Amino acid sequence: MEQDPAGSVSYALTFGTYEDALKMVGATGQPRTAATAVSGARIQLFAAMVHDGNRSYWDPEFARQRWGALLAPPALLMGWLIPPPWEPSQDRGAGRPSAAMVLQVPLPGTTFINAANDTEFFAPIVEGDVLTVVEQLVSVSPEKRTRLGVGHFVETLETYRRRGGEVVATSRNTLFRFTPGAGS
Repeated sequence: MEQDPAGSVSYALTFGTYEDALKMVGATGQPRTAATAVSGARIQLFAAMVHDGNRSYWDPEFARQRWGALLAPPALLMGWLIPPPWEPSQDRGAGRPSAAMVLQVPLPGTTFINAANDTEFFAPIVEGDVLTVVEQLVSVSPEKRTRLGVGHFVETLETYRRRGGEVVATSRNTLFRFTPGAGS
């Protein structure tokens, strides 16, 4: 990640060859732990934005009896681990959050697009949980020519755990890293 003069964060891609990328297959990133616990306020803000009246998101007593606490909507899984684009500690020289593994894969291509995502939940995620994710590079395809451009499909597997190490979800994500227009 890089910071521009205005203070906003942009994500920097790592460039290299397909052979460089293949050397990374199987690599595992550093564990990333959410800066804050799953919160009822964020659960309800998300549910309000998508007009979801599920009692498990809104009724603390119902959710406590059913799940142990307010239930986190499945669509928020990745959102719990996204670091804010800026924090006061960054102005004091503190370290920046680590970039997602897909950004560290050395490949040609100036942009990427999400091609597929498959998520499996093993346990409910509830208010108060603090999640940690570990990302692994599963595969990098040979060069593909598409209408978007020429590039490579990059597959990662994220494993989400709550405190104590229990796996609560996995997410297999495939992105297409490409140079726009090069395939037309």
